Amino acid sequence: MGALLLRSGVVSAEDMVSALSHQGREAGRLPDVLRARGHLRERDLLEVEALNWGIKVLDLATALPDPRLIDMLGATDCLRHGLVPWRRVGGMTVVALSRPEEFCRLRPMLEDRLGPIGIGIAPLRDITAAVHAWRGPRLAQAAENRVPAAESCRDWPKLHRAPRAMVGIAAILGLALLAPVSLGIGLLTFSLVSLCLIVALKLAATVAALRAPPSAPEPAMPDVLPVVSIIVALYREGDIAPRLVRRLARLDYPDDLLDVILAVESDDQVTLEALAAAELPPWMRVIVVPEGEVKTKPRALNHALTFARGSIIGVYDAEDAPDPDQLRQVVARFHHAPAEVACLQGMLDYFNPRTNWLSRCFTIEYAGWFRLILPGIARLGLVVPLGGTTLFFRRAVLETLGGWDAHNVTEDADLGIRLARHGYRTEIIATVTEEEANCRALPWIKQRSRWIKGYMMTWAVHMRSPRLLWRQLGPRAFLGFQVMFLGTIAQFLMAPLLLSFLVVPFGLPHPLLHALPDAVFWGMTAVYVLSELANLTIGMIGTSRTRHGLSLWWVPTMLLYFPMASLAAYRALSELVTRPFYWDKTTHGLFDHVTDHNALR
Repeated sequence: MGALLLRSGVVSAEDMVSALSHQGREAGRLPDVLRARGHLRERDLLEVEALNWGIKVLDLATALPDPRLIDMLGATDCLRHGLVPWRRVGGMTVVALSRPEEFCRLRPMLEDRLGPIGIGIAPLRDITAAVHAWRGPRLAQAAENRVPAAESCRDWPKLHRAPRAMVGIAAILGLALLAPVSLGIGLLTFSLVSLCLIVALKLAATVAALRAPPSAPEPAMPDVLPVVSIIVALYREGDIAPRLVRRLARLDYPDDLLDVILAVESDDQVTLEALAAAELPPWMRVIVVPEGEVKTKPRALNHALTFARGSIIGVYDAEDAPDPDQLRQVVARFHHAPAEVACLQGMLDYFNPRTNWLSRCFTIEYAGWFRLILPGIARLGLVVPLGGTTLFFRRAVLETLGGWDAHNVTEDADLGIRLARHGYRTEIIATVTEEEANCRALPWIKQRSRWIKGYMMTWAVHMRSPRLLWRQLGPRAFLGFQVMFLGTIAQFLMAPLLLSFLVVPFGLPHPLLHALPDAVFWGMTAVYVLSELANLTIGMIGTSRTRHGLSLWWVPTMLLYFPMASLAAYRALSELVTRPFYWDKTTHGLFDHVTDHNALR
């Protein structure tokens, strides 16, 4: 192809030398590099490739393919292989290929389904658009409904169609009008009980994590390495491609066994155009997600899962910078772990902890969560609510469970529950992925609101049949699930009630104070103080285990950080009623330029 491009005069010798010098781990095929660097037009490349293979360029934009032929081959297989059956000409089916060099490998499958084959060439984008034009809704529906309805929130009812919710709201409003003090005492009691249980769980998990035996020697790699597929869902990420390629190129894993899929929504022209202009390496490809009823990350993951080649499926976010040896650790652990270990969760950290106060607090929170609480929960045999990234699954298990719930805005935590319900375990592995801390107040509240809304939906979905959940999880894990999910929701919603008692030391009146005996008030104060001391202790221990070197004097400022989540909780509650499946996207790359060199060290 290089020689043909030079002889045809569409590429200069200087541009060819420049492109060849940039090939390697971070660059793709030579034609792709030339096109991405602006040395070659798409039309010129197609004509030279058509000349090279003795075939014609097909114009799919003006002559759409026959949808009956797409059905004979299957829309999913069309997208997976980058081709589409176009027309029947005589007794032969003409197939448009985006990469003619793949024809010899695909020919037996094509002839088995379509009969005698002739080929032409067309751009991958035109092929994808043609398949989506005819079968996009069908593909979208498949991605949205993979999880069984009994374990999905897709049938989430409108408020007026949820009689139990209406009765509960009516009861609360009635008590607020008729017996406000009794209602306040009841809510305060529930808040204190849930606070005690959450603190007890956190402390038990911390002790379990600290008592874990020293790390065993790194397990040996299998003799035959598996293909690992990594899915990265992108949306409105116009400038993320160069950094994403650079970071994932640091992964120490054979190129031919690495399969990175960038899942992009079909209407996201910003990201699609940026990726089309980028120098994507051969182990990285773009999958376009057809438009559907919802636009969420789990729906994109479900669609991309169909095209993955690996027996291990990983999930990263757009801004992630994983440890170079991460995939080797994952492969080795899965090789030696028992079959019931279906998921490995890596530790998350931030590469911009010093951007401002909010980024420092977020870093401290994650340090305690991923280095103490989650490992401790796993060691205690409780349900592990997964994080949204640095997740790795045995593909067979993931497909058996139906992938991700496309309608749940915390699909990660939900999948952790479903894994446990079906008898599988999640382990936390000591490998770190750094990402960008969301450190602007309003975006932080929006992100936290989505997380809390997802917790609410996840708890409600899995509590549809409490007896079944009890049998599947067992008593201890069932109670742990209640504390982690219902207790967390309660704390965020009831925090203003607890914090309202801070006016008492200043001599200001409180409407519930006269209804509380002095012993109860001071007992409540002791519980609150002890809970904050526990949180500070966990934050200090977790922070000391990171590599940031943050001053521990920042940890006490977390007293001002967590109350912000109450604003997010009430926003989540309103969205649960008005738009339960709305995904409020977090913008990435705002602070990347400051610390990107640290993340790539």
